[in-house]
Amino acid sequence: MQMHDTIESLRRALQSVRQCGQRIVFVPTMGNLHDGHIALMRQARAHGDCVVASIFVNRLQFRPGEDFDKYPRTLAADCEKLVAANVDHLFAPPEHELYPTPQRYVVEPPPEHADILEGAFRPGHFRGVATVVMKLFHIVEPHAALFGKKDYQQYLVLSTMVREFALPIEIIPGETVRAQDGLALSSRNGYLSPEERREAPRLYRTLLAVAEAVRTGDHRYAHLESEAMAQLSAHGWQPDYIAIRRRSDLHPPSKTDEPLIVLGAARLGTTRLIDNLEI
Repeated sequence: MQMHDTIESLRRALQSVRQCGQRIVFVPTMGNLHDGHIALMRQARAHGDCVVASIFVNRLQFRPGEDFDKYPRTLAADCEKLVAANVDHLFAPPEHELYPTPQRYVVEPPPEHADILEGAFRPGHFRGVATVVMKLFHIVEPHAALFGKKDYQQYLVLSTMVREFALPIEIIPGETVRAQDGLALSSRNGYLSPEERREAPRLYRTLLAVAEAVRTGDHRYAHLESEAMAQLSAHGWQPDYIAIRRRSDLHPPSKTDEPLIVLGAARLGTTRLIDNLEI
């Protein structure tokens, strides 16, 4: 694996890859890699000849008071995992390389995608995500890029951004990878205490119960949502939302026969977890 900490170095390396006619597949991350990330790397190999990963903790997508400063930086361990996953190139720039001056030009996703669900609780988050991903796309110029569906709203925002800007990039979703007890793998799971880790799968089980109720014909969506939040609260969680939405745009359902998804976000102790299940 070749590691690059400058834009010039990466571009020079990928230019020779393109000259050989190889298909470049890109997996952007913030590091602190787990099995879910590695599954994306392996999936990427099936979609191209050259796999490029990035590790960059993006300040723009963190609000004041969020965990930017304490977000785990584990570059050495991450490199070992990427080498084992047969990644070809890693772009791991310092902040001043990607943002040599304050980033005044930004990508502003539409409010109907960016200001609901996660965006309602993390204002500006998707502006930061879309801006850094757009910048990385222009640096890497991949033929395809992979994003995990655990962050479903992010996947929707970025795939829509690519489509509306007519970027020549195929966006490929990766299925959520779970621990044996159902907990969706996340870098933030490392913040959980042992007791909280034992409790954490309840979010998945709660979404599972909601999804099953909808599949069996219960269309009392608001009731199911409020009941699920109440159950989490009764076990010490602080839920932000449990929401049944259309997969296409994450708006409330208007028909009973359209593809749906149930999404949840809740705080357990000081750790905020998110998850979703397609229905």
